[in-house]
Amino acid sequence: MSNDKTVPAALLRMHFHDCFVRGCDGSVLLNSTKNNQAEKDGPPNISLHAFYVIDVAKKQIENMCPGVVSCADILALAARDAVTLSGGPYWAVPKGRKDGRISIASETRQLPGPNFNISQLQQSFSQKGLSSDDLVALSGGHTLGFSHCSSFQNRIQNFDKQNDVDPTLDASFAANLKKVCPVKNTVKNAGSTLDTTTFLFDNAYYKLVLMKKGLFSSDSTLLTNSRTKTLVSNFANSQNEFFKAFADSMIKMSSISGSGQEIRRDCRFVN
Repeated sequence: MSNDKTVPAALLRMHFHDCFVRGCDGSVLLNSTKNNQAEKDGPPNISLHAFYVIDVAKKQIENMCPGVVSCADILALAARDAVTLSGGPYWAVPKGRKDGRISIASETRQLPGPNFNISQLQQSFSQKGLSSDDLVALSGGHTLGFSHCSSFQNRIQNFDKQNDVDPTLDASFAANLKKVCPVKNTVKNAGSTLDTTTFLFDNAYYKLVLMKKGLFSSDSTLLTNSRTKTLVSNFANSQNEFFKAFADSMIKMSSISGSGQEIRRDCRFVN
């Protein structure tokens, strides 16, 4: 973190993307081979980074305690530490995950997308055994990090037949995004932070969503359902309540069981 402030967001997202495909089995860490495109090369995962952090931890653990701690467990613990070190809650991570041997790029289609509406999000989460309450709490992970223009471009250009800009977006916020992401964008890493305190884990995200300044359609859509809207308000009003809910939902998400069977010696390759 002291070398690269973007590491916490990267690790939190990596753990989430691991768990939603084949469960929390470290499959997101596996490299592609000449015969197989792995998850990390699936479209939603091209921008994942900081895999080296897991490699470094794994190497140190293997030196002390070979063949005991899975890559999946290391990733779950790293995601928790990323949150805690960014000012967020601490929770005890249940351990004992096994590493999977299968990683398929096309299966990353199972990941909920930034353009999902509330019913698509609810369906995606319920398929993993997670509730609408978990959905709202885990969306708060958007308190960390950055998005490239492509994930929200649809909201600021040619939104629909009636509107150029998504009417559920604050107008001045949308105008700013248009400046950063013009139609003929040539800036390679153009985009926006997900909230105003991008490196701090706090409840600013929910305050922004209430102000119609959620970056993704999947953020704004949380206001279209009475239960999820109430929770957004609760978390905007109480950071303590958010922290408690986030920790509980992270424990649930990080317990989505995978088909893992081994303790990988190198997180990028099957044994």
